[in-house]
Amino acid sequence: MRLLTADEMREADRQTIESFGIPGRVLMENAGRGAVRVFLENFPDALNKAVGIAAGRGNNGGDGFVMARCLASMGADVTIFLLSEPARLSGDAAANFGLLSPLNIPVIEIPDVDAFHTLKSRMQKPMLWIDAIFGTGLNSDIRGHYRQIIDFINDSGKPVFSVDIPSGLHADIGQPLGTCIKAHATATFGAAKPGLVMAPGCACSGRLSIIDIGIPNQVISEINSTHHLITAEDIRAILPNRPVDTHKGNTGHVLVAACSKGKTGAGALSAIAALRAGAGLVTLAVPDTLAPIIEGLALETMTLALPATADGALSEAGADIILENLNDKQCLALGPGIGTLPETGRMVRRIVENSLSPMVMDADALNLVAQNPKILKNKQAEIVITPHPGEMARLAGTIVADIQADRVGVAKRFAKDFGVCVVLKGARTVIAAPKGDVFINPTGNPGMASAGMGDALTGIIAGIIAQGHDILTAARLGVYIHGAAADILMAETGPGFLASEVIDTIADAVFKIKNKTISDYSQSVFSIVFHNGQAGA
Repeated sequence: MRLLTADEMREADRQTIESFGIPGRVLMENAGRGAVRVFLENFPDALNKAVGIAAGRGNNGGDGFVMARCLASMGADVTIFLLSEPARLSGDAAANFGLLSPLNIPVIEIPDVDAFHTLKSRMQKPMLWIDAIFGTGLNSDIRGHYRQIIDFINDSGKPVFSVDIPSGLHADIGQPLGTCIKAHATATFGAAKPGLVMAPGCACSGRLSIIDIGIPNQVISEINSTHHLITAEDIRAILPNRPVDTHKGNTGHVLVAACSKGKTGAGALSAIAALRAGAGLVTLAVPDTLAPIIEGLALETMTLALPATADGALSEAGADIILENLNDKQCLALGPGIGTLPETGRMVRRIVENSLSPMVMDADALNLVAQNPKILKNKQAEIVITPHPGEMARLAGTIVADIQADRVGVAKRFAKDFGVCVVLKGARTVIAAPKGDVFINPTGNPGMASAGMGDALTGIIAGIIAQGHDILTAARLGVYIHGAAADILMAETGPGFLASEVIDTIADAVFKIKNKTISDYSQSVFSIVFHNGQAGA
């Protein structure tokens, strides 16, 4: 599903108004009426409660004025808390504000900090809040009485419904700008924005509904958006279907180069995950001193014993053997548990610069590459990297806080600069392609915060590549299925499940995705509902 940034949404509005002749006031009316319908679906007893609408002076406030008019006509007890002087309103917002007085809808003006402290007691009355303070155009930290009012609403414990976006949330990166509304539900207009479906923005948005306000489909389709939300429908369209005469020789062979002393489990998990993802054959390339152990951990795999260092890790001498053995393999998974010895690092560099097979790189391989990321530019084949925020910080030469502050931006820039597909793991995993497209994954849950989950994902993606998918498709499939399997376990057992259990649930997840018996958001803090523009009172 395509997502539109704040700038892209403004362009869609502009084209609708200028090229199609649909007035902005009509779009605002559709937005407000559609939002009323969603508001009442989320709060069916709202007409029996006092409703407060916190309204700013921009178009977001104008949407709130339309909602106030519609709700009042239905008998609701509505009060507008205008966070501006009326004289500062303009355009469609001013026109809709002017319609409130004839309907005797009370307006309490709170244009500054002093007014807030004087009138704060009157803000205790509402039992439900509608947040129409700031829209998607906000890009600086909230200050003054706006911040105090947002914090007051959040601290009130009253349910909040946000108009277009929770006020204070950055529409593109999903980060609060100093503070932001914590909504129970949000009605957004035209299209979902990236910040609404990314963490932590999704937690601030609550149940998300997308309102059709009359922007022609042609306008939306012609905007060159690069942001996408992965959905079950997307995944069903690209899941592989096997002919009846399929055999293991034509479903792909993965080589997993992994393990060092004390880390044999990482390689075993990746290998089994590749098989569970559908690869026909998997060979585990491991230090020769560890081969007997591995053969007891991963029964369905083959092993390739490689020269080991004195510390029980893969040595540089193993690079040529790996490269030679890739001749009949469709994918290489490189990194789980290999350690970070300099000699192992030299092996990784030689493989990156000489492999003709696509690769999935994770864990220690990324930490070794982080010492000189430019080697990625010397690759001969396509590469998927699957860093967690700490590994991404090392690769990008920054700190984890900077990664988490702009996950999409960081992944997108690294993918473009180094020509790799980046799978930045974490809440709402981000997949960035070298050509600029970004995909946000909605599946997965906090129960995945345990050892071996990354090794499982590496194997899943490698197993899908081996079956003939391109690296971007494999990354999207792998991340979604990985999270969906964990969501099934979370629903059944709660947190505490293991990476091996996620691997064992892959087939169940794929079956449920194919048969439409698993939700896109089974463990998410939000869901998405579509509404046409003929909503409201």
